[in-house]
This record gives sequence, C-alpha cells and structure tokens, in this order.
Amino acid sequence: MGSVAPYATTQGRRYRVRYRRPDGSQTDKRGFKTKRDAEVFLASVEVSKAQGTFLDPSRSRVAVAELAIPWLVSKRASLKPSAYSPIETAWRLRVQPRWGRIAITDIAHSDVKSWVAELNQGLGASVVIRTYGVLASILDDAVHDRRIAVNPARGGKIGLPKKTTSRHVYLNHAQVEDLASASGEYATLVRTLAYTGMRWAEVSGLSTQNIDFARSRIWVVTSAVEVNGEIYVGTPKSHKIRSVPMPRFLRDELAGRVARLGPDDLVFPSKAGTYMRRVRTSAASKSWFKTAAESIGMPQLHIHDLRHTAASLAVQSGGNVKAIQRMLGHASAAMTLDVYADLFDDDLDAVSTALDQARAAQLDARRGTRPDQTTPTTSSD
Repeated sequence: MGSVAPYATTQGRRYRVRYRRPDGSQTDKRGFKTKRDAEVFLASVEVSKAQGTFLDPSRSRVAVAELAIPWLVSKRASLKPSAYSPIETAWRLRVQPRWGRIAITDIAHSDVKSWVAELNQGLGASVVIRTYGVLASILDDAVHDRRIAVNPARGGKIGLPKKTTSRHVYLNHAQVEDLASASGEYATLVRTLAYTGMRWAEVSGLSTQNIDFARSRIWVVTSAVEVNGEIYVGTPKSHKIRSVPMPRFLRDELAGRVARLGPDDLVFPSKAGTYMRRVRTSAASKSWFKTAAESIGMPQLHIHDLRHTAASLAVQSGGNVKAIQRMLGHASAAMTLDVYADLFDDDLDAVSTALDQARAAQLDARRGTRPDQTTPTTSSD
C-alpha cells in the first residue's frame, strides 16, 4: 500500500501520495488540497493495479509526435512503399502540424471532430479518411500501452465522409483492339493488360522466365512500383504470387516477342531498358496511352481501366467468380463480387426468372395442372 503525507507550501498545506507502480518502482503525486482527495486517489491507484487498468500519469504526458515515431517505423516495416507513402504524407502534411505537439491527454473527442470537419472543407473523402486514420491509429497504440484509458478519436460520430466509387469503364473486344492498334509499339502491352487483368506494376516487373507458354500461364511474382519518382521492386500486392491465364492469341503474340529476348529480360522494358514508369493520363500529359485513348474517342480512359476490362471480358466469357478472383489476385471471391458487382446483374435476372418458374410450378401442382397445360375455356355456343 502507499502512503499519504502532508507538506507545507506558500498556498497552505498540501498532501502527497506515495505509491508503487505495477513494476515495483516508487513514484508520487503531489498537490492534493485535502487528505480525503489524496486518499481517494491512492485507493483508485490500488484498485486499478488490482484490475490491471493502471495508467501511469508520467507516461501519459507525452506528445503525439513522440508516439508517431515508432508508429511510422512499424508501418514502414510492414507495408509496401506504395501503401506507406500516402500514410507518411498524411502524417507530415496534416496530422503533425495540428497534433504533433499536443499531449495525448489534452486531446478531446470534440477537438478531433472539429478537425475532421475542417478537413472535409478542402480534401477528398479518401484523403480525409486516411488522415483521420493516422491520428486514430497512433492513439490506439497509446491505449494499448496504457498511456490513456480511451481513444478520444474513436467512438461517437466523428463526421467522416463517405467514399464514392466511380463507375468502372469496360471496353469490349473491338475497343481493346482499336486501342491496341492506336498504341503502336505498345499494342502487345495493351492486350496483355486487357486480357490478363495484371496491374501496371506487375506488367512492368514481368520477365521472360515467368511466362509458361506450355500451359498458357503468366506467373505474377514481381511488382515494380513507382513511388515518389522511385521504382521499388518487390512482390505483388498482398505479397501473393499467382498465375494468370493467357488466351491463345496473346500467348502466340508474347511468344514472338520473347523469342527476341534473353531468359531474364523484362518483357516490357522502358526505352532505357529498365522498369517502366507509370503512364500519366492527366490533361497536361502527352503519354502514348493518352494519345491512343483520345484517338479512339475515349480521352478519360485510364490504364487501370484495362484491368477492369479484363474482369468484364472474363465474366462475359463465362468465367466463375472464383477463377476471376484468382486471376485478379483478390483476397477473396467476396471482394471480387464487391468490386465488380455490376458485372453480375444478369445473375439477378436469372434469380428472378427461377423464382417465377418455381412459383408457377408449385401453384399449378396445387391446382392439379402442369405448367405446360392450358385451362380449357367453355363456350357459350
């Protein structure tokens, strides 16, 4: 147990509480005006230690920026550069300026709510949600470390915006061919993207040794992602290696291309012989892809729309959801259905047709007739 002792100050008698932390080290807290207040505090300390909810006041007086250092180190170690970069940017540009010097015990839920409202005024939904998530996650660690009892950024209605997803663009076979023809030397690249569903970084990292022509498969094992002007070579998204099928015409086209390359060469290198950089499609861009897209009357087309196109063409060809999930590298078939729900509208029509037929069959059976029988009509003649 701890102890309570009085001491003299210029403002009068005050009380100090001496107690031990759960690790056995001794500390104290001063400034109590009455002995009763000091005893109540000491009792609360002993109860919290017994219940395992003890919070060390000295560990609570820490600024957000101090906790952000190990948090960022952990994120950098566990995330790919492309995923870490926007998080670090959100911290540096929006979280640190507002909260970096603030002690975690001085953050109120209403303060966070007001901050989110300010962010909503000038930023898109995705950026606001990501920025808020950085602060909330740092404070989550503070709760787990028993620096604070609750996270002031969690609970209640923070006022986060809802993300709106734009409608996917799907090309048909003829449009893919028109785009490929307009792309000149990049025609094979366009067809590969549109018929395999590979991401741009995955195609950029594709080497000849990862194409299995005997089985008409491409092994997606490398991703060359451009982040802030630098190329980072690593495993595909989610670190999962997968194989994707090649239609026969694409296999033959790639075979002719690979025949001129070495066993470890990149299939689609840049003009400098290195990994390709991202294709720009902004209004100011004069990339080969934007030029080709404009020539076929689709100036708003993005390179990632070819991945959507691959999903669409696979569904139209009769591919099942599980196969399409594996081709695209999604974590689950449920994710594929969520992302491309609009591609399965015909399945809803099939459900309604089946329900209609089942109802008719059951009601006809109850009346003693078959669905293909017609009820004779009586004549008044």
